Amino acid sequence: MKTMKWLIKRELWENKGSLVWAPTVIASLLGFLALAAIFLGKNIQFNDEGQAMSVGKVTIEGAMRLRIAETMSQAYVASAMPVFMVLSLLVFFYCLGALHDERADRSLLFWKSLPVSDLTTVLSKVLTAVVVAPLITIGIGLVLSLVVLLAGCALLLAHGTNLFGAVLGSPDFYLTPLRLVGLLPVYILWALPTVGWLLMVSSMARSKVFLWAVGTPVVVSLLLLWAEKALHFGLDAGWFVTSVVNRILLGVVPGSWLAFSRDSVSLPHDEHKLALPDAIFNASWSTLGGVSVWIGVAAGVAMIAVAVWMRRRREEG
Repeated sequence: MKTMKWLIKRELWENKGSLVWAPTVIASLLGFLALAAIFLGKNIQFNDEGQAMSVGKVTIEGAMRLRIAETMSQAYVASAMPVFMVLSLLVFFYCLGALHDERADRSLLFWKSLPVSDLTTVLSKVLTAVVVAPLITIGIGLVLSLVVLLAGCALLLAHGTNLFGAVLGSPDFYLTPLRLVGLLPVYILWALPTVGWLLMVSSMARSKVFLWAVGTPVVVSLLLLWAEKALHFGLDAGWFVTSVVNRILLGVVPGSWLAFSRDSVSLPHDEHKLALPDAIFNASWSTLGGVSVWIGVAAGVAMIAVAVWMRRRREEG
């Protein structure tokens, strides 16, 4: 356990720019733009039964005030969605270079001189990709969301509408961060095929890792499509793209499991109540009831095992 902790720290030291500073800078820029839009905007508009109103001209009271407070307490993390989407790129390129870069710069020779097994080293990279990086991004995204939310409440207060009590007193305000962390196991399971594929390619390719990782499934898909259309082999290229290519290339995208799941995902919600909190959380966990996710997990584990084997037999690029 202590060895694993230090290996993960090593990954953070070597990839601090992409795993920590990149989402921090993006969140800072988003926060600056959001705060500028909030405080420099002359009018804030909202709709009351189809009629546009301006905060600067009317004080929000009654049912509309409660609906706005409920929406803000449920969906305040929406302001951090670009940060969460960037996570997919960070994890993708981190895994792509995780095993290739240490061969390219010959640091593999140094790390192999230490009493650390190849399995432990590769697992530290897997944990960094599917656990540490998402937790860092969630933390940064929550800070951004809270800053934007409190700034919005402060501006509303300046216009005569106090929503601090209603928002801070809503259970959804406190449950939203827990729901995000609670989706981490779902993310891990659905991301394993992509992480396994990228680590396997990273351990094998001597150069142009991106082309091998992305080009191989794309070229195979095109060949299958050509064989299906021109040679009438009866192959289902669409199934291959949906079930294989998308899974090994897009599995690290947060929320992709809702699109990958073969079962229809319904997001029921009551009137004036968003589907975001409970419905999406429950729908995400319900995707684990399908067999496709576990086939992907098995494939991901197998590809990670191949990456371990390749690292064991290779000493340099």
